[in-house]
Amino acid sequence: MVHSRKPSASLRHDSAPPSLFMRILRKEVPSFEVYEDAHVYGFLTQDAIRHGHVLLIPKVEVDYFVDVPEPYYSAVFQAAKPVSRAIQQVTGCVRVGTIIAGWDVPHFHYHLVPMFEYEDLDLTRARPYSDAENETMAEAIRNALASQS
Repeated sequence: MVHSRKPSASLRHDSAPPSLFMRILRKEVPSFEVYEDAHVYGFLTQDAIRHGHVLLIPKVEVDYFVDVPEPYYSAVFQAAKPVSRAIQQVTGCVRVGTIIAGWDVPHFHYHLVPMFEYEDLDLTRARPYSDAENETMAEAIRNALASQS
């Protein structure tokens, strides 16, 4: 039996309230920015599996990742390479793992998680870090990105 997905309603309508991530993009909610270009914004997640856990989001509000239009879709994954290298450089992790879950905020977001062991992809292990810890980490990642140029 073949299951087909219903047509997506993931492109947000003007009457829908903005998601948390759109509010972050509009600077209505603070974040610890690590990356930004014309199509993508990257920031430390509020609850991190490991310190240095970054979310990359397109600058268009679309819930389900398969519905994200170009050039935003490709830009997220292109940004993931340099950001992941910076995370690895700063945290000393073995690798950077990725997750696309999409359950908590109706705006596609790509998790970049510093991994020291396979269990580091378990979102239930997430915990908050202090603002001071996050600002130090965000600055270190930004500096590592700048040194790649």
